[in-house]
This record gives sequence, C-alpha cells and structure tokens, in this order.
Amino acid sequence: MAFPLGVGGKSSELGCVNQTPSDWDSSKGIAKAILHNRTARRKYLAGFLLVTLGWMSCGLWFLDGWLADSIWRFLVWWGACGLLSIVLIMFAIYDALMTIREEKSRKR
Repeated sequence: MAFPLGVGGKSSELGCVNQTPSDWDSSKGIAKAILHNRTARRKYLAGFLLVTLGWMSCGLWFLDGWLADSIWRFLVWWGACGLLSIVLIMFAIYDALMTIREEKSRKR
C-alpha cells in the first residue's frame, strides 16, 4: 500500500526514485571518510591542533585586555578554548585507538 507523500513508507513508495542525499547523509559520508583514513585523520588532527593553539595564542597575547574588561567575555573565550582542547584530546585518543586496531588487524 502506498502512503501519501509525507506519511511514512519507503522512498520508492513515495514516488521518489532518484532522491539526492541530504546534508546529514553527506556529512556522515565525509566524517566516515575522514575518520577511517589514517592520513586524512592525521591531517585534520594537525589542523585542529593549529586552530586550538591559535585560539589560545590570541587570547593570551592579542585579546588579553579586551577579555579582562568583562568576566563574561573571559569565561566564554576560555570556556571555548577548554572545549576545543577537550575535543582535540578526544580526537587524539580516537586516532591512537584506531591506529592500534589497524595494526592488530594487519598482523592477523
């Protein structure tokens, strides 16, 4: 039984044969390509490290007076810096675990 457009069912039932992937599907594909390729993963990790270090450097040397003027600016800036650092550490741990997994599977 075919449902009217917008009420459940598969895309072929809805009459959408050649449906282009959504932004979410495209983003998942890009993330999968980056996370499963060691070279790409390392390039993005290095780039993210440079962005995080640049963010910290700007806060320490160039924007220190502006950040000192308001406690909220200070908290938001350094909170974002901490969040970037946590994401960077998690990405590095993921890279290390994936490298171990790849090497173990290569030995077998």
